Amino acid sequence: MTPMPKATLSEIRTALELSLAPVSLEVRDDSARHEGHAGARSGGHYQVAVVSAAFAGRTPLERHRMVYQALEPLMGRGIHAVNIIAQAPQSPGRPAT
Repeated sequence: MTPMPKATLSEIRTALELSLAPVSLEVRDDSARHEGHAGARSGGHYQVAVVSAAFAGRTPLERHRMVYQALEPLMGRGIHAVNIIAQAPQSPGRPAT
């Protein structure tokens, strides 16, 4: 049986862009930092930092769920873990949340 191809950074980026229309998006493959970890055999470790108006008024848990929902089609394709930083755009005079 041939293993399913690993989700690419480009696919992760595209899924988040289409679903959340971010004003800022960074996607990083952190898999090398997890070599030897038991879960590393089942897929990659990624970090996403996304700023989107879609997050305005949402709790951190809701924001994470929105990211996971956007990535759901890729989750069975070699994503083991995702470190998520999800923020709404900064309003004038207010810190980002």
